[in-house]
Amino acid sequence: MSNVLELRNVRKSFGENVVLHDISLAVPEHTATVLIGASGSGKSTLLRCINLLESIDDGAILLDGKEISDPGIDGDAVRRKLTMVFQSFNLFPHKTVLENVTLAPIKVHGKSKEEAMEIATLLLSRFDLLEKADQYPDRLSGGQQQRVAIIRSLAVNPRLLLLDEVTSALDPVLVNEVLSIVRDLKGDGMTMVLATHEMGFATQVADEVCFLESGTILERGPAHEVLARPQHQRTQDFLKRVHEAGRL
Repeated sequence: MSNVLELRNVRKSFGENVVLHDISLAVPEHTATVLIGASGSGKSTLLRCINLLESIDDGAILLDGKEISDPGIDGDAVRRKLTMVFQSFNLFPHKTVLENVTLAPIKVHGKSKEEAMEIATLLLSRFDLLEKADQYPDRLSGGQQQRVAIIRSLAVNPRLLLLDEVTSALDPVLVNEVLSIVRDLKGDGMTMVLATHEMGFATQVADEVCFLESGTILERGPAHEVLARPQHQRTQDFLKRVHEAGRL
């Protein structure tokens, strides 16, 4: 199985603050890698570096074996192959759901309007949002907006999907409707890297779980090992805090 994504000793600093320390990671095709860790552990920065929204200071990031972290690389060309969904939805408020979903296929990927509409209609129908196609984002619930944001990313048929805490801005009641899409994508074989604080969900979708603390991967392995039988004391302490918070 070939690696879609590979990170080799990636290092990132903001001023004197080192936020990623020699991160190495391989994400095979059709797998989901889940990043867990407290706020400030480096999860979001790592995803932003993969998406070339942040430049790295050292190391290399490879997509399908080709280095994409070189300063001379065309970032826009890379982002045609991978997409990222943020916790804040980032939908265009002045465009309808359908216009949000068809924008990138037409403007970035050169699809005809008819082809983009067909793709969008199929995706919206699959995820039970077709009846919202002509609505504007402010008419949707937070869960519906986040599902549209994921559908918008899928409309360009990405090689790699990055998801950054996509449920953290949602009311708990709405969380599962977003996670159900991700579970479906896992079933489809979509290659994903996602940061989440939903441990039960991580258990369901992760092929590998990486626990980050202070910009370092302290522990990694299959979900049933890292989440159920963590070896590192820091991982045990983090999971204990998460479980205790869930019982409040």
